[in-house]
Amino acid sequence: MQFSSPLIPGVLLQRYKRFLADVRLEDGSEITCSVRNTGSMLGLCTPGARIWLSRSDSSSRKYRHTWELCETDLGAGPVLVGINTGLPNRLVEEAITAGRVNELAGYPVLRREVPYGANSRIDLLLEAAAGGRCYVEVKNVHMSRISGLSEFPDCVSARAAKHLVELTEMVKEGHRAVMVYLIQRADTSRFQLAGDMDPTYHAGFLAARAAGIEALAYACDVRTDGIDVTGRLPMAM
Repeated sequence: MQFSSPLIPGVLLQRYKRFLADVRLEDGSEITCSVRNTGSMLGLCTPGARIWLSRSDSSSRKYRHTWELCETDLGAGPVLVGINTGLPNRLVEEAITAGRVNELAGYPVLRREVPYGANSRIDLLLEAAAGGRCYVEVKNVHMSRISGLSEFPDCVSARAAKHLVELTEMVKEGHRAVMVYLIQRADTSRFQLAGDMDPTYHAGFLAARAAGIEALAYACDVRTDGIDVTGRLPMAM
């Protein structure tokens, strides 16, 4: 996935009200941008961090800029991290369509945001005449507390736990259900759930896995001109 226009570099001043951040641009001006991320962004929103923004020309938007990337360093050198949780669905869709996710190959039909469960929408629904339906839920992963290890979630998420229950119901109905954890940072070689961050989600995940839900962790190449899904990473429970 290529960004539609060059990203704008800046320095983070503060993130607040969860969905807003103040940024100083290279020309010294200060702006407020939107933050498309409901998590804590642990370790990624320290004032003074280098970040990159996209800009919309839509006159209907109060805040024209969106925070896309930030730079962090856990000791092995600086790395770019994608924090926009609006992108992973698109990234995974592109990877599936391009044949880069072997575990989700063989489905000629792909639909987005299809209603299912209790007033929910599945991120991606894959369908094949012979293979039936495959419900794919995508989660953005950007937290890393130990060099080389990425983790999810970075805070309590009742919504994420609800998705596990609903996907389990799809498996009981005879369909396939897959969790895809997309890691928007290139400095990790393995993935695990952060049970200390949300014990309820962790327990729900283990129950869902026992019921037949599949789980995949995929890494990304994150650059200031675009982001691409690369390959699968090992996953610990």
